[in-house]
Amino acid sequence: MNRLAGKTAVITGGGTRGIGRATAARLVAEGAHVFITGRREAELTEAVEAIGEGVTAVRGDITDPGDLDRLYETVRAYGRGLDVLFANAAAATIATIDTISVAELDRVFGVNVTGTMLTVQKALPLLNDGASVILNASTAADNATLGFGAYSASKAAIRSFARTWANELKGRGIRVNAISAGPTDTSGMAELAELAGVDAAAFKASEGSRIAIGRLGRPEEIAAAVAFLASADSSFMLGANLYVDGGENQI
Repeated sequence: MNRLAGKTAVITGGGTRGIGRATAARLVAEGAHVFITGRREAELTEAVEAIGEGVTAVRGDITDPGDLDRLYETVRAYGRGLDVLFANAAAATIATIDTISVAELDRVFGVNVTGTMLTVQKALPLLNDGASVILNASTAADNATLGFGAYSASKAAIRSFARTWANELKGRGIRVNAISAGPTDTSGMAELAELAGVDAAAFKASEGSRIAIGRLGRPEEIAAAVAFLASADSSFMLGANLYVDGGENQI
């Protein structure tokens, strides 16, 4: 398919070995030129090498307004405006109410809530009429998983943002939707296992076993759903939350 031919896209958190990189590869395959950003230069370089032509990396932190300005100046210089924005970058922690620190809470909300808001806000002058904005929510927003209170609350805020921003930007034909992925086999899962102090393989197996479909999601499966929301195939979706969760929150 070539649903995004001639389109320009931005993906935050696009360098990590997970949903961001898989989505960048998918949107390039659909014909878009994709700008990816992230904090780690080595991962961005690796992503560009893996994807090939059609992707440009700009190192930056979404919690730093100056870094976002540099990103969008690079996009502006490309000269086509912005048609697709996938606000994907996120941070997580595992801590219960009796153990979480203010620093941990500030970090998670700083990336997931403030960083997402800045990402979209600073993109507004570049967004072409009819653009698609996709926010990275999570099935965690609907669950009460022990130790995930901060992360889940931050993702509930993202879901609320999608509704409000969809209403605020609809006059420009800009569609804002959210995507809620279930547990997905990414490097982030291994990082969560490390935070929990458990074996990564055992953690992934345990997470996969509780999902109705019987396994973890693959980054490419989430990327396919993002590509759908980015394209005109989802033209009648506004303020929606698309679950791609193997039935985790459905069955």
